Amino acid sequence: MPKFLVSLSYSSSKLTRLCHVLSVNPFWTRILYFIFLSLLGFWGLNVLEPRTDSFKPRKFDLFFTSVSATTVSSMSTVEMEILSNPQLIIMTILMFIGGEVFTSMAGLFFSNFISEKNNVIDDGEIELGNRKPENLNPEQLAQNQGEAFNNGEHLLYHSIMFLGFVILGYLLIVNILGSAMVFLYVSFVSSARSTLKSKGLNLFTFSIFTTISSFTNCGFIPTNENMVVFNKNSGLLLVIIALALLGNPLFPMCLRFSIWVMGKCVNKVGDYCDYLLKNTREIGFHHLFTTRRSCCVVGTALVFVVVQALLFFAMEWNSASLKELNPFERTIGVLFQSVNTSQAGETIVNLPAMSTVILVVITIIMYFPPYTSIPFVKDEKKEQQNQEKRKGKTAKELLTQLASICIFVFLICITERKNMKEDPFNFTPFNFLFEVVSAYGNVGYSMGYSCKLRLKDEANCVDKSYGFVGRWSDAGKTVLIVVMMLGRLKRYNMVWKFS
Repeated sequence: MPKFLVSLSYSSSKLTRLCHVLSVNPFWTRILYFIFLSLLGFWGLNVLEPRTDSFKPRKFDLFFTSVSATTVSSMSTVEMEILSNPQLIIMTILMFIGGEVFTSMAGLFFSNFISEKNNVIDDGEIELGNRKPENLNPEQLAQNQGEAFNNGEHLLYHSIMFLGFVILGYLLIVNILGSAMVFLYVSFVSSARSTLKSKGLNLFTFSIFTTISSFTNCGFIPTNENMVVFNKNSGLLLVIIALALLGNPLFPMCLRFSIWVMGKCVNKVGDYCDYLLKNTREIGFHHLFTTRRSCCVVGTALVFVVVQALLFFAMEWNSASLKELNPFERTIGVLFQSVNTSQAGETIVNLPAMSTVILVVITIIMYFPPYTSIPFVKDEKKEQQNQEKRKGKTAKELLTQLASICIFVFLICITERKNMKEDPFNFTPFNFLFEVVSAYGNVGYSMGYSCKLRLKDEANCVDKSYGFVGRWSDAGKTVLIVVMMLGRLKRYNMVWKFS
């Protein structure tokens, strides 16, 4: 065999082994993925020119924006209307390929690729190649023990591949229909159309950007004021509510329903659909739940929305943010705000002006991880397996999520200690906590910054339409970048392990 073929074969083998090693620990695989996307996005944002020649964002702020889009956090250090149309397209791509639905789909295909290369299915999370043949139930796959493994392996591979294509179809259909609905609404409603025209925003880009941002639960909107300028456009708010729900709490139920429909309508994939629906726990895919668990997730999300809506109705019905709206518009606005607290993070109100009680409730709800379910559904078998894996590794369990948030707030208090001394009414511990929880939950809400609260008047102080973090030092922003990254990966372990 020629030397270059030997070298190519050796390199391919090494690459496959590297991919296999990465597949064993999805935490590090994903964090490398997000770092690479963030750097690539920063390069694109930095190369392209902004809309205004008079002001160009700092490179560090562009990198922060890239990380925020990639981790679907929507924490902002620059005003959105400064970004040019090509830069908005870059951010749209980052949100799309950084969203949970896309990354989970990519994980499935990656899992199958690695499994076929190694002719083995490893133990761990199915998204990154993690099912041992001995863990399969032979009775469910074949009667003959000699054929059980081969049949089970074939069915598992093809079922996972089919599941990946179902997710791809769901992803494309929802985003295409959502973009079309936003485009048509803005085209036919003069008030929304005039808003975009006055801001010089491209309608096509706005439609796709807003749809993907809402579906991925990112929360970026191309306007400086987020959705405040569209607070009277109830139809647009309803479309965004639907997109935010379809991208998060309703996704497991919609995924299961899609598989069921495919099984009923397409005979060729009936076996794969039955296998997926009957073996959700064995497959272990994070977004494929049992019917009971799916209902619990949707019910819990509904409880959160209802609790917030009742508080809004009781305490903010006549607030300055809603007083210009009629009762129907207020109701839709309250529903929009309640859904976005634990989902996309888009807003039609001025958060700092809201009551302290609601701000505390928002902070608590932002902390809850995705797919929180009450009552909590436990898989006793899986829990027992996880406990066995954790034996002897307690020394490596360094930080719980709650303790980590406290540490991050403490670090930010250190980096911003000078600002806390000079501007104590803006730089408060609660505002830091709110910002950290929002970043860790990848929600994107911010308390903002007010020049009126400064102890010393400054002629150069101008209120900007970006988040509170935009006023922080680079050290504080760096801490929040770490928070966004770890928050995007929090579902892998309630306790982080660095091994």
